[in-house]
Amino acid sequence: MYAKAAINAYTKIGIESGVSAADPHQLISMLYQGAIQATANAKHAILRKDISAKCVAISKAIMIIDDGLKASLDKKVGGELALNLAALYGYLSNRLLHANVHNDTYALDEVSHLLHELNEAWESIRPKTSAANSPSKPSGEVRMIYEKG
Repeated sequence: MYAKAAINAYTKIGIESGVSAADPHQLISMLYQGAIQATANAKHAILRKDISAKCVAISKAIMIIDDGLKASLDKKVGGELALNLAALYGYLSNRLLHANVHNDTYALDEVSHLLHELNEAWESIRPKTSAANSPSKPSGEVRMIYEKG
């Protein structure tokens, strides 16, 4: 019992430390990875016929997509790219809702595939860091899409 609580506390601290040390680019990557993991958890829950776990995992994936990825877009500055991403995020959320209602693992596979592709594209534009490995602020289009202000 105490071991589980300790593991949970350690995990929470690890996640919080990772978030506080992450640059804006890493934060978006973490959101993609979290949504991918939640989608995988939902699929495994469907296969185990664990409806409660499925609902929790799909809700988490939707929250990450809507309240994290989509909400952080700056549509005014990001222009057409930000608007297209917002529409794609809306589509992903709708597919997750469909998967939840119909226990549709194919819809989850589709969402996972698209999230992987988006994450790979995001990682491919990762800003270079200095020789001292200090985090650099994303430049140009990256900043325009996800940073407000």
